[in-house]
This record gives sequence, structure tokens and C-alpha cells, in this order.
Amino acid sequence: MNSWKLPAYSFKAFVGDTFGGVIAALIALPYGLAMATLMGLPPALGLFTSLLTAPITAFLGRNPVLIGGTSTVTVPFLAIAVKQQGIGGAAKVTLVAAVFMMAFSVLRLGRFIGKVPQAVVSGFSVGIGGMMVISQLKTIFGLNIPVTGATAIIVQFTEVMLHITEMRWQPFVYGVVVIIVAFQVTRLTNKAPAPLIGVIAAILVGLIFGLHEKEVGALPLEIPPFAGFTWSPADVYQVLPSGLALAFVASINLLITSRVVEHFRGRHRPMRPIDADSELGAYGIANICAGVFGAPMSVGIPARSLANVRCGGTTRVSNLMHGAALLLCLSLGASFVAHIPIPALAGVTAYVGILLLEWGTWRRLAKMRRVDAVAFLSTALMTLLVNAAAAVAAGCAMYGIQWLLDKYRANQPGQLGQLSAAKAND
Repeated sequence: MNSWKLPAYSFKAFVGDTFGGVIAALIALPYGLAMATLMGLPPALGLFTSLLTAPITAFLGRNPVLIGGTSTVTVPFLAIAVKQQGIGGAAKVTLVAAVFMMAFSVLRLGRFIGKVPQAVVSGFSVGIGGMMVISQLKTIFGLNIPVTGATAIIVQFTEVMLHITEMRWQPFVYGVVVIIVAFQVTRLTNKAPAPLIGVIAAILVGLIFGLHEKEVGALPLEIPPFAGFTWSPADVYQVLPSGLALAFVASINLLITSRVVEHFRGRHRPMRPIDADSELGAYGIANICAGVFGAPMSVGIPARSLANVRCGGTTRVSNLMHGAALLLCLSLGASFVAHIPIPALAGVTAYVGILLLEWGTWRRLAKMRRVDAVAFLSTALMTLLVNAAAAVAAGCAMYGIQWLLDKYRANQPGQLGQLSAAKAND
């Protein structure tokens, strides 16, 4: 586990961590509520996941700026559990998945993620970025269509395009102002909290032109009770397989997201084997605590983590600030947060998604090795179409195929020579 380096901590770092944690919390507000609702859980539980797990992952996790929370990758597993057994079912699946994550850590399975080629990591980044942008188009365009986070991303994009003529300009203005201002601020300096400045600019534009869109609103804090559940023999066939599958998908998503965040921090050193194993263990412990309350599983969230980095977050304090900002927003009902337009937050998510699209990789795609290019593209596509586990498997499979082809070609000259000699003897 990484130790705290308090003597080297400066006021400048504290300001960056504060801005990063606050903007990550602002993104978490609507997202966490929406994810919990999709699962069939009380909306507040989606935020309680971040509140409960942030201190644990901040102290025990290996990536200091990785922000965890309720993720779309966990929706299918927990939604089924809630449908079958209510909040208690979600609690059981989360607890089982958390135990499996800790087992993966003890067995040192996390370190194998460190062997994933960089082209696959870049492709995963592009896929996640594309998902983030597409998922916000409905809100930014102000479309009244039944598209949810559980709907396949390609279906979401298709639905948005089919109804694009019904778009409203008011939410579009909010979203575009956030994106444009954030990019302009980034061009001037990387030290300022560009997304937060974009949100403030969008609110000012809304006030000037009298725009009115759905706002975050006040969110009262209610500590959930312990989830009540009982174990039965049938859980061996229902809960254990679901928990193992959830742990597998969540672990891959977590570690690949951690590598993407490291990449965008400008730290390109390879992930140490012990780092990946420790990250799984930290999130396993955190999710034990979340599961006790029936809160959704915590997984590394690219949108919050990258926004944290872009706004100046550099240490574990940013993770703590993320949790503290969420707590203040919920407990005090801050008027500023309550009146933030939802399209403005959608603009923040879209802005971070655009950053994840690996523009430098696209520019040098034609000069890359063929296997790297194919792995990059296939990973990005599978991330959009299926999930993180399938995407990483598809990307790595390209290198396996290349290895087999190289072995086949290496054996060909010898085989041809043997055939020629045989013909000569005849």
C-alpha cells in the first residue's frame, strides 16, 4: 500500500485536490442517482456507494486519483438481483463479488492486467469516451425519448439520431457552453478546473438569456439501514455465479480504468504487479462495506477520475474531497448545487469523454504496426458494443492470432525445403 507523504503536501496541491474532488462529486450526483434507479434501488443508495467507499479506496487503493462509484457495468447483475430478491438480493451479490475481488487480490490475479498491451488500453479509453459522449446526447439535445443507461449504447445513438429533429436549443446551449468553455480554459492553462468553470459559465448564460431546464435539486441525506437478507441453498446456484461474473467484469473494468487514468496523468510507467493486486483488494474491502447497506458495487469511474485529474487532483486527498463534497451537497442542500442544470453536467461528462478519445493515437494509426492498430480498433468497438471484459479479450486475442501467424510463417521455409528435398529424391 502507498503511504501518505504529508511533509511534501502543499497548498497548491490542496487547491487542485479540492477542485478535482468537487467537480467529481458534481458529476456523481445525477449519475449515481440514475444508476441506482436503473437497478431498482432507492436513488440515494447510488450516492451512498461513493460516500462509504471513497475513504477506504483513498487510504488503501494504489491509484490516488481514481474515483470510484456506481457504474453501468454493474447494472445488469444488480438489477436482476433486485428483481429476484429486492435490496437484500443486491446486497448478497455485492458481498459475494467483493469477496471474490479480495480472493483475486490474494491469488495475485490482478497483475495479469498489467500485461495488457498499451494499444488495448488506448482502445478501451476510446470506447469508454465514446460511451460517455453518446450517453449524454439525449440530455444535451433535450430529447424526450425512453433511452436509459441500461440500453445498449448503439441503440441509444440510433434513437437519438432518429429523433434529432426534435431537439431543443435550451439544453443544447447549456451543454455546448460547458464543452467550449472547458476546452478554451484548457488551452490557456492545465491548472484551472476547466469543467467547473464551464458549468459556472453555462449557469451565467442561462441567467442572462432566461433559460430554464431541469436542475439537480435538493437531495436530503438519509443514512440507509443495514440490508436485511438470509442465505438459502438456492443461492449457491443463483448468487454465487452472479457474484463471480460481477467480480470478474468489475475487476477488469477497474484495473483498465486505472491504467487509463494513469495514462492521462502523464505517468506512462508500467503498472507494478503489486499495485494491481492491491487495487483489487482495496475495492473488495470497500464493497464489503457497501454491500452491508445494500448499496451498489463501487467501480472506478472514468468520467469522475478524469475530471478530477483535469481540475488539478493529484493525491489521495482529492478522493476524500470527492466524498466530502458529496456529503456537504446532500446534508446542506447547497443552493448552488441544487440549481445546476442537468444539461450542464451532461456537458461535463461529454467533455471528459471527448478527452478520452485518444486523438494522438488516431493521428498515428496508419503508422502503427498492423496488430496494434487492429487491437486498438477492435477493443474500442467491443467496448461500445459489449463490455469491458469482452473488449479486453478481443484486443488481446489479436496479439494471440499474430503470434500464431508468426509461428506458422517461421515454420513454412523449413517445410518447403523438406518438400523440395523429397521431390528431388523421387
